[in-house]
Amino acid sequence: MKDPYEVLGVSRNASESEIKSAYRELAKKYHPDNYTDSPLADLAEEKMKEVNEAYDFIMQEKKNGGSSVGGGAYNNAYNASSQYANVRMMIQQNRLDEAEQILDSVTGDHSAEWYFLRGMCYYRRGWAQQAVQHFQRACTMEPNNMEYRQALNNMSRQQSYGFGGYNTTGMNQQSQCGVCDVCAGLMCMDCLCRGCC
Repeated sequence: MKDPYEVLGVSRNASESEIKSAYRELAKKYHPDNYTDSPLADLAEEKMKEVNEAYDFIMQEKKNGGSSVGGGAYNNAYNASSQYANVRMMIQQNRLDEAEQILDSVTGDHSAEWYFLRGMCYYRRGWAQQAVQHFQRACTMEPNNMEYRQALNNMSRQQSYGFGGYNTTGMNQQSQCGVCDVCAGLMCMDCLCRGCC
């Protein structure tokens, strides 16, 4: 993965205003609106994503007093960020086995994002209990992250309405959801959603 300072074209000791200025210039250059109906749209979108990740990383590093500058720590954090972007894409595409393989390859202490993404994999598999546990852990680690909080709130709402997934553990045989229960639940949810609109 490229050095984020290289991506923005600034030196490691650049001031915050220099970093912001470089980011703005690149954002103008690669903004998706500039490439509407262009064969370069995908390339520009990828470049814009890279610029955003680099900017976010550098600003986070500045906020932390530059603690991750220099070698391994910065490379590991930047690579993890890039890996997690791939995991998000795989989850979107329902390639859950591949997403989980990447998450399993992450060593050391897991970040809040790791727990969130693992929770999303569980959610997509219909394993509500495990998903909630991982979302709760992510929220505990980063209480101000609205993405994690929203995922936990959505799961809590679903569970309170009885749509907590169909492969939960720790339930006795009589209370497990069957396929008919899942279909009935989805039909009820569809009726409720149509009533709200």
